[in-house]
Amino acid sequence: MDAVIEGFRLVLAPDVLIAIMASAIYGLVVGSLPGLSATMATALLVPVTFWLSPIAAVATIITASAMAIFSGDIPGALLRIPGTPASAAYTDEAYALTRKGQAELALGAGLWFSAIGGIVGTLSLMLLAPALAEIALSFSTYEYFWLALLGLMCATLVARSSPIKAIASMLLGLLIACIGMENPAGTPRFTFGIPDLLGGIEPIPALVGVFAVSEVMRAMASAEPPKLPPRKFGSILANQWALTKKYQWPMWRGNIVGIIIGVLPGAGADMAAWVSYAMSKKFSKEPEKFGTGHPEGLVEAGASNNASLASGWVPSLLFGIPGDTITAIAIGVLYMKGLNPGPTLFTERASSMYALYIIFILANIIMIPLGIIMIRLASRVLAAPRSGVMPLILLLCAVGSFATGNNLFAVVLVGLFGILGFVMERNGYPVAALVLGIVMGNMVEQSFITSLIKSDGDVLPFFERPVSAVLAALTISALLWPLAAWIWTRTTARRAPA
Repeated sequence: MDAVIEGFRLVLAPDVLIAIMASAIYGLVVGSLPGLSATMATALLVPVTFWLSPIAAVATIITASAMAIFSGDIPGALLRIPGTPASAAYTDEAYALTRKGQAELALGAGLWFSAIGGIVGTLSLMLLAPALAEIALSFSTYEYFWLALLGLMCATLVARSSPIKAIASMLLGLLIACIGMENPAGTPRFTFGIPDLLGGIEPIPALVGVFAVSEVMRAMASAEPPKLPPRKFGSILANQWALTKKYQWPMWRGNIVGIIIGVLPGAGADMAAWVSYAMSKKFSKEPEKFGTGHPEGLVEAGASNNASLASGWVPSLLFGIPGDTITAIAIGVLYMKGLNPGPTLFTERASSMYALYIIFILANIIMIPLGIIMIRLASRVLAAPRSGVMPLILLLCAVGSFATGNNLFAVVLVGLFGILGFVMERNGYPVAALVLGIVMGNMVEQSFITSLIKSDGDVLPFFERPVSAVLAALTISALLWPLAAWIWTRTTARRAPA
């Protein structure tokens, strides 16, 4: 109880409350601008967190990401242009409702069920993480090696592109993580005589470049979205309670699917939304209405994407393994602020964990009134010219990357990673797998080398411990799954003509 009271005291500090409110407004605005993702909004906040207290820094990440995931629904419903990848799953459905004169119903469903999903996801975080922390306390370097490797393999399996391209992206990320002398041997690797590379590639400049600069490049290479004519909205939440009662089973199914997908490394809110929308159509009693402006899919997918956002923090806080690209950024902030992820975080810093839970719930509660205001201001925000917004974002990327270490080389890195992210996305290589490789590369190598030192070079201990053996079996299965799927496809194709 003392830890809970201390958690409330931490959250109610003036700097934390100001950080929550400011990042909420920022997340709503950035998420509603077509082409700017929630990950990009989060990445741009990282330099700001240098000057904030640990709780205020984490609060900005949590609040901005939750708000951006919701506000991506606004241009999707009004312009048929998803504001974030998570909104793309049900953009056509929401726009069909708008064409029928029910824009308030579409936007209200996105707001209401996103808030519910966020709160349910937070409850899952509160229940799952402490229970798993008890188990994780018995983990050794053998288990951590297989767990990190399993996380990387899961990220390649859940990618929407081909598994081969996802594995290639992940391996490139691991190669980038090898740069520098931050390795067990302390030997410079891949530095090419450049002193700035001796310290390795910091995840933050890489993340800002891959997600923010590449987004700017994509936006400038595409056509300007159409302008939204000014319009007045009726009551935003008028019919939401009726929808909640009518579609309560799809809502709960979306919450559960979002929680499960959120825990998987590398999946994230966009995958949760796509899977939940597909399930909603599959199990609906009225599947023929989907695509014509039917709110059932909005209910399930809207609840799912925000539920996955909270549950994605479970592997991040327990093991330092990102649940999605947003938590990959959050892990960097946690380390920077001394809140090192791991099972001991729940015992030694219990009050900070309760503060994090409170921030999640508070962010989803204030999402409703702020979201209503944002919807009513949508026409003005969406009128912002791209030619004015993109240079500002680019400037923030440059200033923020320089602030990470007062080093101009970081600005060069941000630009290079921006080009890399742009080229990869253009050719269908998932950026999320690259990011996970960069973030988790050191963890995989350190765990592997330490385990070999303990076992005197013997690999049998990697498979002898019960938990380690289970994780090894899961990892090897995940590694062989693409090959098995390819063989099955080829075999089925040959049998079909016969």
